[in-house]
Amino acid sequence: MDSNAVAPNCLSGVRVLDLSQFEAGPTCTEVLAQLGAEVVKVENPRGGEPGRILGTGPKPGDDAYYFMIYNANKKSVTANLKSPRGVALVKDMAAKADVFIENMAPGTIEKLGLGWDVLHALNPRLIYAQVKGFGTGSPYEHNLAFDMIAQAAGGNMAITGEVGGRPVRPGPTLGDTGTGMLMAISILAVLYQRNTTGKGRRLQVAMQDAQLNYTRGSFINYARTGEPQERGRAGFGPPVPPNDIFPCKPGGPNDWVYVFNSHNNPEHWRRLAKIIGRPELADDPDYLDRDKRLARADEVNEMMAAWTRQHTKHEVMNIIGGAGVPAGAVMDTGDLLAEKSFEERGIIQTQKHPNGDLRMPTFPVRFDGKPPEIKPSPLLGEHTTEVFGDWLGMSEGDVAGLKSDGVI
Repeated sequence: MDSNAVAPNCLSGVRVLDLSQFEAGPTCTEVLAQLGAEVVKVENPRGGEPGRILGTGPKPGDDAYYFMIYNANKKSVTANLKSPRGVALVKDMAAKADVFIENMAPGTIEKLGLGWDVLHALNPRLIYAQVKGFGTGSPYEHNLAFDMIAQAAGGNMAITGEVGGRPVRPGPTLGDTGTGMLMAISILAVLYQRNTTGKGRRLQVAMQDAQLNYTRGSFINYARTGEPQERGRAGFGPPVPPNDIFPCKPGGPNDWVYVFNSHNNPEHWRRLAKIIGRPELADDPDYLDRDKRLARADEVNEMMAAWTRQHTKHEVMNIIGGAGVPAGAVMDTGDLLAEKSFEERGIIQTQKHPNGDLRMPTFPVRFDGKPPEIKPSPLLGEHTTEVFGDWLGMSEGDVAGLKSDGVI
């Protein structure tokens, strides 16, 4: 175990039967696994979930980095869900599970005979979780969705981009990972409630619906003005300068820094004026007054940019942040991997996978000072014999028979 990480064991004894794929569902179950649950992925014997081949891996033919990132700390079994025996195996496992999760296309899980009514009858304590693109009752209920579709239809793109420009897809996968995190929180809540009621519940979250949760701030502007929030603007009116992304040396694609000047704290302007070499403007009423400074936005922003261009983004963040004014360098993945403190604190760890190592972030919450430990994502069917033995009491011979029959 990494000395900077810990096995939280918060969910020790919790069994999660995972029929999800790609990112939204696997994000949810990865969190549960990192918190100590036994998460068992059920995969197609012929190739596994599609994420295993999405992009490249450490070597040709290996599992893709995509799969490794979203499936750390899990186990894998195989079952052919096109065979009655394969479906029966899943039902037998569901009878022993605490959580069941799927994010298949609308209606697919029911056609397989693994719907809520069926599994709830088998196991009334089972928490049955479903992630879909659009919610039940939505006019798009039967449409397929991926991250970018959810971000477009859920309001994210409408408020992302330059003023007057076209909508932009936010880089973080809020549609996928963001939805998975909300489902993980909800599963934890029902696990707690079940201690009292003894009963499971059906949980459903639509990726589109989840995005409304992440764009709540834009609803403030609509309540205030009756108009949708304009791209490039916060919901509280024009930002008081300097409040923008400014260029830094040496001028690479991510050599930028965000400087935030609070419109409620005039001390920010006083400090910035001195930093950029214009101390005479610190208490000048034409600049100290936020409304007057807003009228001089182009002038003020150019003064700020002229200063930031003389420094690297890290220098700017250190100087301005050190003076008590919020500032953030635009850090790319290379910057973050190069920042040693992330590994020293266990926030970035190395997944020691049989096919090759992968440096990746872990769940960022620290438990008694340490975040959860990253364990390798499973090889296809790696734990079939172990899990069928533990969960279903099968012998190695029983498992071998299933394999020879093409069930696993």
